[in-house]
Amino acid sequence: MANVLPLAKRVQILNLLNEGMSMRAISRVADVSINTVSKLLVDAGETCLDLHDQLVTHVQAKNLQADEIWSFCYAKQKNVPDAKAAPEGAGDVWTWTCLDSDSKLIVSYLASGRTQSAAIHFMKDVASRITGRVQLTTDGHNSYPYAVHVAFGKNVDFAQLVKTYGAEGGSGPERKYSPPVCTGAHKVVRQGNPDQSKISTSHVERANLTMRMGMRRFTRLTNAHSKKYANHLYALALFFMHYNFVRQHKAHKLSPAMAAGITDRLWSMEDIAERIETRVNQPKARGPYKVRKPRSEDDAR
Repeated sequence: MANVLPLAKRVQILNLLNEGMSMRAISRVADVSINTVSKLLVDAGETCLDLHDQLVTHVQAKNLQADEIWSFCYAKQKNVPDAKAAPEGAGDVWTWTCLDSDSKLIVSYLASGRTQSAAIHFMKDVASRITGRVQLTTDGHNSYPYAVHVAFGKNVDFAQLVKTYGAEGGSGPERKYSPPVCTGAHKVVRQGNPDQSKISTSHVERANLTMRMGMRRFTRLTNAHSKKYANHLYALALFFMHYNFVRQHKAHKLSPAMAAGITDRLWSMEDIAERIETRVNQPKARGPYKVRKPRSEDDAR
């Protein structure tokens, strides 16, 4: 069982999960079963989801940026109808992220579809975690204006950075490896009076690149994608907990959580591992007592 492994071994597995190594590769390197790695990922994910909800609150942010990044579970959306035994949650998964541009803190994240309802849910969560009036910049996705209005009301200065793209790079087989070329961008003020110089999504897009580089599940053109939606979410939760509390950002030499005033110290992976153990070992509420029925006449005697 993962919860009886030595602390050093659990920390090693968590670090490898966070550094883009596949679960089977981790089981070989750490000399543990794949089930142990999977169980630890589930426990870590559940713990990190709880910690994010408990700790990332009342954030005094002034300049937020939001964006979405694509991935998929089990199969790409177009292949799901023909996929064999596709589980619930199979298909395209968009990870919505909102970043405080000053502290580089990931304020909120959501793994869902790229729909209006997902945008509303995401923006409501963002609004619930911050204090005061903020400036918010998103990309040109048309679900944002209504979602921002529902979540923030008039208490936001909101703008969108709308980018235009040309044809995909190259003319031969290399096209699949080359993203479309950005040919221009224009700023669209949607609400309030945002500072024109701060209408940008550069910081959140760079954070999304860090996520794609750091998590094996986001690697393109491989079979390393998530096979289960739950594990995809747990991997995100662990990554963002590490990003916010453990990793020092090169811009200010602090963790984003320290820069945002959420914590006064740099966390370690040992801190997260210990909180996982505490959560897993919490006593469970005892259910109703049931009389054990004998399986045979000998048991009855």
